[in-house]
Amino acid sequence: MKSLRSHQQDWEALGRVDPLWAVLTSPTRRHGGWNADEFFATGVRDVAALMTTVEALGVPKRRDDVLDFGCGVGRLTRSLAAHFGRCVGVDISAPMLAQAEELNRECDRCRFVLNATEDLRVFESASFDLVYTRYVLQHLPTRVMVRSYLSEFMRVLRPGGLLVFQLPNRIGLLHRLQPRRRLYGLLRALGFGERMLLERLELTPMRMGFMDEGTVTRLMSDLGGRVLRVERGSAVEHTYFVGR
Repeated sequence: MKSLRSHQQDWEALGRVDPLWAVLTSPTRRHGGWNADEFFATGVRDVAALMTTVEALGVPKRRDDVLDFGCGVGRLTRSLAAHFGRCVGVDISAPMLAQAEELNRECDRCRFVLNATEDLRVFESASFDLVYTRYVLQHLPTRVMVRSYLSEFMRVLRPGGLLVFQLPNRIGLLHRLQPRRRLYGLLRALGFGERMLLERLELTPMRMGFMDEGTVTRLMSDLGGRVLRVERGSAVEHTYFVGR
């Protein structure tokens, strides 16, 4: 079973070699293929869609503080900060956060925090009006870890706040087998360098996990949340809106 430290090392490697592609893994954007303006424009679109739903739901009640979990280089953080007083981006990868600081240096509402634990103890309870995470939980090493973070999201959420997270409902056989990730792990253990594996061989350390909708709904109820809406764009685009 992959440990959190091993998971962190994988994302540090991705942050050093091809950080924008690691956040949005379009096949045509590998090897530095993302233009920064185009990349951040996808965050503007995602957050605009999020805020349309937020308006329809009528939550969160306040818009002071927002947490962007697994922020990477700040693709969503910057756009979220346009709608909230303060935005904290948290990530496990120091190289990703270094890029986030550089790319968002003019965003005075953004703050970036390194967190390499299975909880969010760095944040006080009931300290955020919105907790948002997208394309992150699916990459965590275990379902136990996913459950742990979902529990922490509810803890740091203020009453009247909103948790929004994306998590695949199911994945196909190829994603379950993950041959390119397994080969990456084998060759890395044999001493092959990260650039050789990521750039020349085009392997990846990313895993893909899922949790079915029924399990997610029951879990959020057990954690004291109310599932207000589920957007089912596709199997990998299940997005949950949970109130506290």
